[in-house]
Amino acid sequence: MPITFRKSFRILPGVRLNINRRSWSFTTGGGDHGPHHTHSSTGRSTTSMDLPGPFGWRKTTTKRHRGH
Repeated sequence: MPITFRKSFRILPGVRLNINRRSWSFTTGGGDHGPHHTHSSTGRSTTSMDLPGPFGWRKTTTKRHRGH
C-alpha cells in the first residue's frame, strides 16, 4: 500500500492552500454549494461545484508545454 501525504490549510476566508507529495495548489470560493476554483503548481486548473443530492460537476484543464 503506497504512503500518501495530503494537507490543507485555510489561509484566508474562502482561500485554502493544499499540499501533497508532488505539488501544491490554491483553492478559492466554494461557500454554500458555490463553485470552487483550484490552480495547481503542475499547471492544472479545476472548476468544480457541488450540486444538490449526490451530484457534482467538475471541469479540468491543463497547461500544455510546448517543446522547442
